Amino acid sequence: MPDLALRALPWLRIDRTRIFALGSSMSGQETLLLVARHPRLLAGAAALDSVTDLPRRYRQLPELPCARRCLRRWGKPYGSVLQSTMRREVGGDPETNRRAYAARSGLSQARRIAFSRVPLQVWWSTRDRIVRDQKHQSEALFDELRRLNPCAPLSAYTGRWSHSKEMRASALLPIALSRFGLLPEAVKALPRTVRHISTPACSSTTPADSALVANQ
Repeated sequence: MPDLALRALPWLRIDRTRIFALGSSMSGQETLLLVARHPRLLAGAAALDSVTDLPRRYRQLPELPCARRCLRRWGKPYGSVLQSTMRREVGGDPETNRRAYAARSGLSQARRIAFSRVPLQVWWSTRDRIVRDQKHQSEALFDELRRLNPCAPLSAYTGRWSHSKEMRASALLPIALSRFGLLPEAVKALPRTVRHISTPACSSTTPADSALVANQ
């Protein structure tokens, strides 16, 4: 993406040591996979309202509500439509193509993420009606990352917002940016309805820890 930006805007100057990835929902899922696969590209990342267990998500899709208007539009429950789309995109269902689903699931890449040394924020809502089981999605990933590497530069934010509604300049996005040093810390206070969870400080400072302190 920096190369594309430079080709379009030759006058642009980019500090490649300070490239950050932020994404919500499916983009959050992709942000986590970017951390797992290409950690050296990133100075930090934030994944918001993400699916981290794609097989579980696939099995839960039929539970999505679909009223009469929804049925008229799609001809069948919307969850079934999404399952069909996922099978085409991934190449089968979780039983017939487990490796492809694992490759797209942050939980399956948890060890790589935990030791990526990329400062990572994980955000999720307990009232998410789209990814309705965040306890077994983003929250489960956060818990697994802490278990794998208690010294990982990791933090979590959990609250009661609607799906992806926090990814706005008028909502919680400025807080995510300020924690990376991309905006002043005072730009927006953390609402009382949002809980911040940080990993415990380690006795020895790793390069990743130093980068996190510098970003904050």
